Amino acid sequence: MPSSPNYKRNYREEYDRYQGTPEQRKKNDSRKKARRLMEKLGKVKKGDGKDVDHKNGNPLQSHKSNLRVTSKTANRSFPRNAKAGKK
Repeated sequence: MPSSPNYKRNYREEYDRYQGTPEQRKKNDSRKKARRLMEKLGKVKKGDGKDVDHKNGNPLQSHKSNLRVTSKTANRSFPRNAKAGKK
């Protein structure tokens, strides 16, 4: 049970169940591709404290028109649900 004092997380199991799945690997690769594209365009630099945000929230759509540069706090502060970022 996660809330018990003797609980010990199994990070390997968490990775295998979620982050290591082909779908999540593909999304992660796409996020990295978007970051590299923005670096190539000169909009972000390594260690600049900025995030590359996908405007529509879909990391698989890494077109220039769907990407923008935001601060880490702005990009990581909205709720991750179906209505996130939509007005």
